[in-house]
Amino acid sequence: MQQYLDLCSEILKHGAEKNDRTGTGTRSVFGAQMRFDLRQGFPLVTTKKVALRLIVEELLWILSGSTNNNDLVAKSVHIWDEWAEKDGSLGPIYGQQWRSWSGQSGPIDQIAEAVNLIMANPDSRRIVVSAWNVDDLPKMKLSPCHALFQFYVANGRLSCQLYQRSADMFLGVPFNIASYALLTHMMAHACDLEVGDFIWTGGDCHIYSNHYEQMWLQTSRTPWLPPQLSKSQMLESVPSGRGMESLMAFNVGSFYLKGYAPHPAIKGDVAV
Repeated sequence: MQQYLDLCSEILKHGAEKNDRTGTGTRSVFGAQMRFDLRQGFPLVTTKKVALRLIVEELLWILSGSTNNNDLVAKSVHIWDEWAEKDGSLGPIYGQQWRSWSGQSGPIDQIAEAVNLIMANPDSRRIVVSAWNVDDLPKMKLSPCHALFQFYVANGRLSCQLYQRSADMFLGVPFNIASYALLTHMMAHACDLEVGDFIWTGGDCHIYSNHYEQMWLQTSRTPWLPPQLSKSQMLESVPSGRGMESLMAFNVGSFYLKGYAPHPAIKGDVAV
């Protein structure tokens, strides 16, 4: 994850000072990219501790199609608490856009369509899932930071590229990279493929002013070798190659990281 630390250092030293929606203030750059070979390890930062369980729970929640924060709270996950209504409502965010996009002819399950395309037409350049539904944006409690992602199949390997329009480099991006890397593993397993690369592309890549101190600390630490995601654990819990049946069979117990020994956690407040 040295490339992540290098980008954070670049923003700290040379980023533009900008105002933002939250009123906190940021230092940012526009346009950046990182590529992670998933065969070489799982891209979870080691310069601070990140909880894999929270990443898995949120991803499974989105894949289920839920947009209600109460489903996460019931699992002791509080990622979305700051934006949820008292009844848990978050509006038509990721879960609805991925699994039930509102089309003229009815709801569209973009994840199912992506799985079907990967398996039936792997050379397609249209294996894209979008969360940026312009008509639904005003109804969302938080507009999608992860606007869209695309899958690519070559030589029996599945790769994924995410475009993240707004990238909170301290709190969000380490979590987001791991989440989409995990999704790539899950989709590959469901489609009976090996994993390739995960490419993270950022738009406004920023560090909030209340995270400068924490980020200086993190970039001063030496990164360790990345952990490995146990393939045997996935194979034991979820049958491969069955498309959506395989994808929806994943649960928290399907994933195990080998060799994750990070530096201590670094706390930081969410900018709301």
